Amino acid sequence: LKAGGLAGVCVDLILFPLDTVKTRLQSPQGFRKAGGFRGIYAGVPSTAIGSFPNAAAFFITYENVKSVLPLGSSSYLSPATHMVAASLGEVVACLIRVPSEVVKQRAQVSPSSSTLRILSHTLYHEGIQGLYRGYKSTVLREIPFSLVQFPLWESLKDLWSWKQGHVVDSWQSAVCGAFAGGFAAAVTTPLDVAKTRIMLAKAGSSNASGNVLAALGDIWRTQGLSGLFAGVVPRMAAISLGGFIFLGTYEKTRQLLL
Repeated sequence: LKAGGLAGVCVDLILFPLDTVKTRLQSPQGFRKAGGFRGIYAGVPSTAIGSFPNAAAFFITYENVKSVLPLGSSSYLSPATHMVAASLGEVVACLIRVPSEVVKQRAQVSPSSSTLRILSHTLYHEGIQGLYRGYKSTVLREIPFSLVQFPLWESLKDLWSWKQGHVVDSWQSAVCGAFAGGFAAAVTTPLDVAKTRIMLAKAGSSNASGNVLAALGDIWRTQGLSGLFAGVVPRMAAISLGGFIFLGTYEKTRQLLL
């Protein structure tokens, strides 16, 4: 819990400006109207509050599921075990992540409004379900991401450990995490764009229903391939750096605590 939570806070706060730029590039009103480079820390209170419990919930689930599933360093079941553990971890973590993400993204594209005002406005007009708008799309983004990132991260660590004859150090785990995160970020960007459009959609609009396929189809019809991969560069940069900090911090903290 402590290792995962500390890792999550470090990543989210350090890389928040890149996340803001990515969200504004993906927003339907466009980068400039969404705020451009102004107020790049808009929405940071929501992230600061949700980051620790979100990351902790993921790693508690991930490590516990790994411990009860068959696993061996040379077993063909290892990638499947990491995939299942990461997927279940994301499902649990999204219960905390989605409300935080909804408020954060709405603040990012409305830098003149405070986080508290956006939270109260969402609750007043949409209720609790408004805070969970985009839960399905977030899970549908996070599971494919984790299916790519975590088996690749674990495999790269195992390969590096085998090459050097001992378990990887925390900085080496961080390098593996950066590569795995950047690759996973690139291939899942269309799902991230769809998730952003759903969370930012006005209540009652077609995207507000949360239909991921409909959102992807709408983006494809109006903006084509460039629309589906809007914000891919800052997303890859943020998640590569995030993978380095997040997984490296997690491994180092875990080693110090256990």
